[in-house]
Amino acid sequence: MQQLATQDNRKPLLELPPLPLQRPLLAIGHGTRDEQGRQTLLDFARAYHALDSSRPVIPCFLELTEPTIQEGVDRCVELGYREISALPILLFAARHNKFDVTSELDRARQRHRQIEFHYGRHFGITPGILKLWGDRLAQLDEPQYQRSETALLFVGRGSSDPDANGDLYKLARMIWEGSGYQTLEICFIGITHPRLEEGFRRARLYQPKRIIVLPYFLFTGVLVKKIFDITAQQQELYPEIAHICLPEMGVHRQLLSVLREREIETQLSQVQMNCEMCKFRLQASGDRSADSHSHHRDRGHHHHRDDRDRDGVWRDPYANLDRYHQRIWQVP
Repeated sequence: MQQLATQDNRKPLLELPPLPLQRPLLAIGHGTRDEQGRQTLLDFARAYHALDSSRPVIPCFLELTEPTIQEGVDRCVELGYREISALPILLFAARHNKFDVTSELDRARQRHRQIEFHYGRHFGITPGILKLWGDRLAQLDEPQYQRSETALLFVGRGSSDPDANGDLYKLARMIWEGSGYQTLEICFIGITHPRLEEGFRRARLYQPKRIIVLPYFLFTGVLVKKIFDITAQQQELYPEIAHICLPEMGVHRQLLSVLREREIETQLSQVQMNCEMCKFRLQASGDRSADSHSHHRDRGHHHHRDDRDRDGVWRDPYANLDRYHQRIWQVP
């Protein structure tokens, strides 16, 4: 077992099962223009590597900042490796995971034909993450506010992939089920609906004494800080209700354990994706056999760039609810 030891020789903070192989790990984050968010991914990769330095852990980003995926692959090649494990440090399987990262890896294959890539699974719904949030909520228990008088407001990033949005609902429900909290509302900070402001409105219908906001994000960034700002605004508007906004997950031992599970899956070729309700698969099945569907098709990486106005200002393509319903099942 690899261990994260304490300074006074007490029980290790974290024990990890050994790796079957010493294959380098390309840890692929989404990317952000927020420097604090960027640094947290780098810190996460560094902490993970410190648990087991038997192979390199190379952090990189899909977009918005550096190092890029191509630069990460080049680093592995410079170190002399011919096989690479590539893991998306992403919570759910949406477009970024299914198309954009794989397209970048396809580009890398064209430049380094001698390299064999082993693409792993996103974090998904796993007991470690459920425990992480359960422990954080337990720390907020106090006599002044009973769980039966507290509403949970779960906030996701939002995706144009209904399958990924549905996974957020499932995970949030599993955290709430049996918890004793008065109610659970689920909303998003962008792309899809209901939005955060609507989530607050729905939570208030239960007349809670307290609303706990759970931003379902790995690391901080522009959107997480926006969630904190909106929560503060709601506190000012409704001072009779206590509003608490928990932080993003960050560099947490449970996430490090999940990452180890994903890396071992990748090394043992045990990666399994749930494609049954993926809109990309359903679209592909209309053109050819669903059995031939692959999430490795190269469709490029556009990140909604077609939704910029002539003045260059980005407009949320799903801000209008009617427009959202018209577009959500379009592919990509």
